Amino acid sequence: MITNLVVVGSGVMGRGIAYVAATGNFDVTLVDVNPSALESAKKEIERVFEKGVSYNKITIDEANAAKSKLFYSSNLEDAASQADLIIEAVPEQAEIKKAVFETIEKHAQAHCYFATNTSTMSPTEIGSYGKRPEQTIAMHFFNPVQKMPLVEIVRGLETSDETATAIKAVAEKMGKETVVINEFPGFVTSRISCLVGNEAFYMLQEGLGTPEEIDKAIKLGLNYPMGPFELVDLVGLDARLNNLRYLHEKLGEKYRPAPLLEQYVKAGRLGRKSGKGVYDYTKMGELVKK
Repeated sequence: MITNLVVVGSGVMGRGIAYVAATGNFDVTLVDVNPSALESAKKEIERVFEKGVSYNKITIDEANAAKSKLFYSSNLEDAASQADLIIEAVPEQAEIKKAVFETIEKHAQAHCYFATNTSTMSPTEIGSYGKRPEQTIAMHFFNPVQKMPLVEIVRGLETSDETATAIKAVAEKMGKETVVINEFPGFVTSRISCLVGNEAFYMLQEGLGTPEEIDKAIKLGLNYPMGPFELVDLVGLDARLNNLRYLHEKLGEKYRPAPLLEQYVKAGRLGRKSGKGVYDYTKMGELVKK
């Protein structure tokens, strides 16, 4: 039975996964080698609990119970040794993921499952890093994790039926809807999202319209909850660029990143996390569109 979870990486996705794991009644340790990043994540998770209580999404007693199940650590080795499931949520770079999986393979118990929160990368390849491919799978959460209902569960080539069933049950206990699919680059959602977002950058680059106009057209004309520029600012322009480069390599020319997106990333315009992406978030905490 899976009761003890470890989430590796305390960025936007990692802290969100830790939150829903705790509210799902799992004991969860959020791990990050950077103590300041871990402290920032702890403060943000506290803020999410407070906001949930204020909006009656969760009771005070439920929030306190969930917080009692949340732990924070900079020691991956110790945390991994106690885990039933380790969810990796580090940046979409193969060398970083490889280092995490090589470490947890050395310290995790034999029964422990490994999951990667990748949105595009191969769980088959990632499974080879940890040397237990039958117990490795992708759990693709969506941002913001506490609000988005779906977890896209992606089986690698050697993922066992037992693993897929166990991980589906974990996601459902976290309050999520699931789809269980087989591996192919980009899965279902990232292939579509990256195409739409990249095409929006080409439109902006060509002068077809302003970001506001393009976002409004997509939201009202196609019934999307967020425009492509609002979404990329939320997930991070650097993360989107990494995804597109991977899909371009695996699936061909239609995923070639728009030059304007590459230019924004080079300029440090990474989205909400840097204060400026397609839009400017720096003035008094309000969205100032540029």
